[in-house]
Amino acid sequence: MLDVTVIEDPAAAAASLDPVRARLLAELATGPASAAMLAGQVGLPRQKVNYHLKALERHGLVELAGERRKGNVTERLMRATAASYVISPLALAALQPDPDRFRDQLSARWLLALGARLVRDVGTLIRGAAKARKRLATYALDGEVTFASAADRAAFIEELTAGVSALIRKYDAADAEGGRGHRIVVAVHPTVKAGTGEPRAAEPETPELTRNSPDDTNT
Repeated sequence: MLDVTVIEDPAAAAASLDPVRARLLAELATGPASAAMLAGQVGLPRQKVNYHLKALERHGLVELAGERRKGNVTERLMRATAASYVISPLALAALQPDPDRFRDQLSARWLLALGARLVRDVGTLIRGAAKARKRLATYALDGEVTFASAADRAAFIEELTAGVSALIRKYDAADAEGGRGHRIVVAVHPTVKAGTGEPRAAEPETPELTRNSPDDTNT
């Protein structure tokens, strides 16, 4: 079982978003189970559960883990193909965000568009690498920092921008034969309170950090 997988197919995305099927996926992420076992857990008839399992199997969201005899019946034990799923913007190809349409480093919605592109591109790369049976070279850095003030945050962003830009200028070899391009995304946003959509702590903003699009919240 994969830790996380990306759903690109619109029909598979729709299947995963169905409340009953999402509940079945959650149950199967904890271990293999048959339709009869799941029926008692989700409170539905076995036939109904089996119908949903077949739909999930068609879209590659669950797979056969094994079979067992129970009386005169052979039960199929199913398991989720991943512990969690992320829906790629490719599932809504005509509506997926395009961060190249506008560039505003202080816009929360531009940050969201970058995040959506990251999910789309990495999902596509994972699929391609798996098909080619090759390793995918990636790197991610995740951390938290508490700023004493909005001014300190502004100074941090200024230094971060200068440092990353200098590294890009130092190592960029666009004309190198055999060189391979890599995308760099760096994000800074308030930490979210557990279980809410609110920032962990509110703080007064400085003018240079509140220049957002009209429909943006402060970032």
